[in-house]
Amino acid sequence: MLIHPWDSATEEQSLAYVKDNQFGHLIAAGRGREVPVVVPTQFLLVNDRTILLHLARPNPIWAAVEENPKVVVSVAGPWAYVRGAWRAEPGVEPELGVPTTYYSSVQLVCNAEVVTADDGKLDILRAQLDDLEPGHGDPARMPRLLSGLRGLRLAIEEIRGKFKYDGQKDDAHRERVAEGLAGRGGPGDEAALRRLGVAPL
Repeated sequence: MLIHPWDSATEEQSLAYVKDNQFGHLIAAGRGREVPVVVPTQFLLVNDRTILLHLARPNPIWAAVEENPKVVVSVAGPWAYVRGAWRAEPGVEPELGVPTTYYSSVQLVCNAEVVTADDGKLDILRAQLDDLEPGHGDPARMPRLLSGLRGLRLAIEEIRGKFKYDGQKDDAHRERVAEGLAGRGGPGDEAALRRLGVAPL
């Protein structure tokens, strides 16, 4: 992922974003594969260096993780297309403005530990359920569920955060874009407005 200095997020900012968006893609390159294995999944950021999750036993990612425990958790969104006219510099015809897309993205490079013991899998399930659905029944009472999955404990080794919202531009430019986003009201526009941190003109 290309990260310009003006788009770069601190580790603290990146982890706060991941904490608010605990669904992403787990990517395992394995060894000698033509393409990596990519699995969309819910996960739990336990602290600034640990992720827990579980997946079904038939999932194709297990073989890739066994070949190479280095994996990436990628989280991205929401995104907002920014029209070229909104980004046209003063004196430039609107139709010659350069469009872009605003988005947030964090990639966590991790070392994966596969958890197969029942007590370890229960710890992972309980932690995820406590976060997502407090008061849910104890997964220990669902033995068929437990036998049908494996757990993963991911040790975060590197954090790559990018918040692409024209951080290199001046406030006047960002205000023009904010005005366009506010007037359109598309699916990702509200999130982009919050990231821009300026009021529309």
